[in-house]
Amino acid sequence: MFILRNILIPLQDEFKYSRKGSERGVWFIYTLLAVITHFTSSRTSNLIRCLQTLFGLTLCPHRFYTFMASPKLPWERLWPVLWSLIPTPTVNGRLLLALDDYINPKTGKKIFGCASVFDHAAKINQAKYPWAQNIVSIGLLKIVKGRWAWLPLAFRFYHMKKTVLAGNVKINHKSVPFRTKFEQAVEMISYIAIAFHGTPVLIVTDS
Repeated sequence: MFILRNILIPLQDEFKYSRKGSERGVWFIYTLLAVITHFTSSRTSNLIRCLQTLFGLTLCPHRFYTFMASPKLPWERLWPVLWSLIPTPTVNGRLLLALDDYINPKTGKKIFGCASVFDHAAKINQAKYPWAQNIVSIGLLKIVKGRWAWLPLAFRFYHMKKTVLAGNVKINHKSVPFRTKFEQAVEMISYIAIAFHGTPVLIVTDS
């Protein structure tokens, strides 16, 4: 409980800078608690019911889901706050980061970031071009209880160049520019390096 308090209070404080910060800050931390609480087996569809029943929050479903999908959540401030709470993040004085990409298969046709993506790890009985999100991800390599663990730090949705040029990728009704996986990786690494200013960074990746 003390660990959760030490994590959630600094995250809630970052919402004080917005116009509806006090309300959104409360919703945000209780949403995190609802996600990690085994209230139901279907967490996403019953998330708001968990907030209402378990935590006693009175909220309008429409306003809550608008908040969940809001592009105005202060993620650029929230992530560094969370990173700063990692105890002894370095190994031998260096920050070890693992970089890779993966696909996240979906069934819905209107899910953001989805496309027919080539799966190089597909088995004989699996589709080689599943409908999925392609995600470039970077995480911290750290020994936890005697074993190596990968703690996710940042991610980016990768959109294929042909999809971007066709104008099929938009955020807030605005088309996004095409960025290679390497460009996305450099952006994330630079962002993390600034947060851990003065700490040497070593990137671990495959071919």
